[in-house]
Amino acid sequence: MEKMNQNKSRELSTRVVLVGAGPVGIEVAAGLKRAGIDYLQLEKGPIASTIYRWPRHARFFSSPERVAIAGIPFSSPHQEQPAREDYLAYLRGVVETLDLKILSYHRVTEIRGKKGSFTLRAETLRDSLKVNCENVILATGDMGEFNRLGIPGEDLPHVSHVLEDPHLYFGNRLLVVGGKNSALEAALRCFRSGVSVSLSYRRSGFDRKRVNSRLYLELSILTAKGVIPFYPETLPSRITEEGVELSRSDGSTLFVPADFVLLATGYHADLSLFTDLEIPLDEEGVPLYDPQTMESAVPGVYLAGTAVSGARQRYKDFIGTSHYHAAGIVRDLGGGDIPVGTIASRRYSFSTEDIEAD
Repeated sequence: MEKMNQNKSRELSTRVVLVGAGPVGIEVAAGLKRAGIDYLQLEKGPIASTIYRWPRHARFFSSPERVAIAGIPFSSPHQEQPAREDYLAYLRGVVETLDLKILSYHRVTEIRGKKGSFTLRAETLRDSLKVNCENVILATGDMGEFNRLGIPGEDLPHVSHVLEDPHLYFGNRLLVVGGKNSALEAALRCFRSGVSVSLSYRRSGFDRKRVNSRLYLELSILTAKGVIPFYPETLPSRITEEGVELSRSDGSTLFVPADFVLLATGYHADLSLFTDLEIPLDEEGVPLYDPQTMESAVPGVYLAGTAVSGARQRYKDFIGTSHYHAAGIVRDLGGGDIPVGTIASRRYSFSTEDIEAD
């Protein structure tokens, strides 16, 4: 049921509202549709907006089988890890093939109520929307906001928190701040694109247990040989049009000239909807939920995908470890067991323990 009033505010009613249309959110939607459960899916931007923000041609570290969803195989053109563009095309194909209804560019700003009677409000590019529902599923991810440093100059036009395309920096000096996968990959790709790259990291060196082995090896060699200048145990304290002032652990400072600055300082989850619903968090900031049903400690509210990480900064939940979420949610909502494909090699189980074993 939909209503429209004179101030361009719409009203809808459905049984389930699914917030977020990343890969796992889409997988949950596929399960709901296959089970015949009435739902509405809202996404604040385009589908898979986090992956859309990745640099062009960036690749997953996971294999195609781990990031395929809804029992639909992902066939990589080169039998390697999926590239950003290939995976976005795959997700669009899944949505169209299963005829999933996603209202993109609908940012949910508020959720109120209790099990059986929730009210959500969303803002769109043109109007606002009110939705009444019985259950809510949060598939909002854990990378909704950039980790800001809060230093002078962070908002200057030559400063960015995300790598768009290395070509933008060709022939210029770029200081990359950070020491994990996104920072190392950005530094390496820009170096190979003719950029004069330097690297600042708050720790004494890269942690080989927490970064991709290929990136660790290559950046360790390049920084050890001085090809990429490396400033360990430093933190940016001020950014100017000429460069960046770095503070050392001993209290001294140095100035690194730079034409551009890339702050690869990570992300954190937007927990505003968790706050609205008063979902309790543990000491790490992880929401409490039942891993069998994915229902949170708030009755009627379910969690899916990397949203289960909450405010935890060390990532332990990924697309490849979240496939069981859709099945648990659909089953608990009375939809039974949903089909996910019959090709065993395309849907082998994978867990956090497997990553740690790597």
